Amino acid sequence: MKTDIEIAQEAKMRPITEIAAQLGLSDEHVIPYGRYKAKIDHRLIHDAKKQGKLILVTAISPTPAGEGKTTTSVGLADAMNALGKKTMLCLREPSLGPVFGIKGGAAGGGYAQVVPMEDINLHFTGDLHAIGTANNLLAAMIDNSIQQGNPLNIDPRRITWKRCMDMNDRQLRFIVDGLGGKVNGTPREDGFDITVASEVMAIFCLATSISDLKERLSKIVCAYTYDGKPVTAGEIGAAGAMTALLKDALDPNLVQTLENNPAIIHGGPFANIAHGCNSVLATKLSLSLADYTITEAGFGADLGAEKFLDIKCRLAGLKPDAVVVVATVRALKNHGGVAKADLNEENLEALEKGLPNLLQHVENITQVFGLPCVVAINEFPTDTQAEIDLVRAKCQELGVNVALSQVWAKGGEGGVELAEEVMRLCEQESSLTFTYEDDMGLAEKIEAVAKRIYHADGVDFAPAAKKEIKQLEELGFGSMPVCMAKTQYSFSDDAALLGAPRNFRITVRQVKVLSLIHI
Repeated sequence: MKTDIEIAQEAKMRPITEIAAQLGLSDEHVIPYGRYKAKIDHRLIHDAKKQGKLILVTAISPTPAGEGKTTTSVGLADAMNALGKKTMLCLREPSLGPVFGIKGGAAGGGYAQVVPMEDINLHFTGDLHAIGTANNLLAAMIDNSIQQGNPLNIDPRRITWKRCMDMNDRQLRFIVDGLGGKVNGTPREDGFDITVASEVMAIFCLATSISDLKERLSKIVCAYTYDGKPVTAGEIGAAGAMTALLKDALDPNLVQTLENNPAIIHGGPFANIAHGCNSVLATKLSLSLADYTITEAGFGADLGAEKFLDIKCRLAGLKPDAVVVVATVRALKNHGGVAKADLNEENLEALEKGLPNLLQHVENITQVFGLPCVVAINEFPTDTQAEIDLVRAKCQELGVNVALSQVWAKGGEGGVELAEEVMRLCEQESSLTFTYEDDMGLAEKIEAVAKRIYHADGVDFAPAAKKEIKQLEELGFGSMPVCMAKTQYSFSDDAALLGAPRNFRITVRQVKVLSLIHI
């Protein structure tokens, strides 16, 4: 059996100019990065003459057994193009940091991949490096402001802005810097985040233009004064230079699938856990270029999809026409208590025990958000007919159909059943509803997500979190959406509680504001 890398390396790619021509793009709007990669002028979204259908791909809570969101997304796009539907794939950029140069899942797998896969998983077009540089410029300017007499009265103990790098280096998460005497700055506690989880990435993903990007960057809250007032990147004087560093990165990246269909890869993947998906610019550009756009939200639907819908769709005015929830029989058996080593054996009892995880995600999509949904079973050779039939039966009890996805082995051909169901759902009338309303308090919004999406009994706020919420609301931040960061492996905040746990509470230890951008 060929590996993903071997399959990708044998791909017969077409020149990226030909892929761009499929979309009706003229030469003046395409900036080639070599033969098989290009950037598209982001300003095209302001000339959009049409708006295609939007399809969101999400999944059950992740397990070591794997789910296959990106593989399903790629295969679905290839299937819809094969059926004669002009379809655009729109994905997040993989992060170099967690995979250390080894192929990550964000490029798909098997015969449902985006290529050139090695480039995409490594330095690609340099977007991540630009984001890291912009982030660290602000960090340097904060410390320089303190060094030059501290005119903004910044409290070095209350600097909230961390440095970043595209490498998950645990040794640098918490450090002390500024040592070695006066010339080297002010000694203080500091640390590094991974680039793709930085606030600059989150802002980058939500920006709709250069001017919008600059405004969002200027509103970053990066520190507090000795008397507790927020200090912004604009006050530091960093917004203009940060924007300049990001101006080329703002143009979405165009590549292709193994079947030579167009794909935009831009932004993400974590974006401060804001939505785990590509940029607003990429999504809107795709919608203007194709009749259908397939995009993806990271982690399980309780994290990625919730943030995609409650944050990205709210702020960008987007609404999915259909949602795909990806699951595997193996992962569901894992949720039912089967060890990874034993997942190849049929186990209907464990499958039934693990199925509530899938069903809760489906109910959240259809009942909380009000969107039409299909379950895609990403097939493995060890799946039995009895196991697949059980999943179908349980989903149909909720009024949701199941489609068998064989895209890993067969590419677009293996996604036709899923494609046909997705196109059917896209013709249904639906209206997006949110988990919480804009005018609710911050604590109420947090409780709404915990109770309605996670099915927790309630939320326990640590004293520090209560104090932070009170301060943020007094500063006028109460109208902002909330971005919940917790373990991706469980609906709860305990990674060991698999399936669909009940009788638990969520503990909130810290609350902080990321930017002064209001709804």
